[in-house]
Amino acid sequence: MKKILSFALALFILCSASLVSCKKQTTDDLFQSAVYKEDTTIGEGKKTLHLIFKIPDHTVNFTVLTDKNTVGDALLEVGLIEGDNGPYGLYVKKTNGILADYDIDRSYWAFYINGDMAMSGVDMTEIDESAEYTLEYSI
Repeated sequence: MKKILSFALALFILCSASLVSCKKQTTDDLFQSAVYKEDTTIGEGKKTLHLIFKIPDHTVNFTVLTDKNTVGDALLEVGLIEGDNGPYGLYVKKTNGILADYDIDRSYWAFYINGDMAMSGVDMTEIDESAEYTLEYSI
């Protein structure tokens, strides 16, 4: 009986520790690692790109000034995104300092143009100064 109780206690401790360490991050936890937490203008150049950064319960609006031709090049230039080049172009893994990696937790950065899912990646999208671009944290 003592062995069974010891085993049950050990199992309980192991399960409790697993639940605590695997606790899902809240959006407030995610937002704490954001570089910019308030609307801001960043960069230098003749073109203006409007970007909305979204995670649930948090939004930051960016005005990016650039001389680059694509959304991806402009955002890379000012350090708002990071990613890996792959067979389909740039796979954005970090936006505004926040990591989204499908291989880790099924999260990713969805890219929208004027509220519609983009049909091309950030690195293949020419800047349209009248457009509103969004990178939204999704799971």
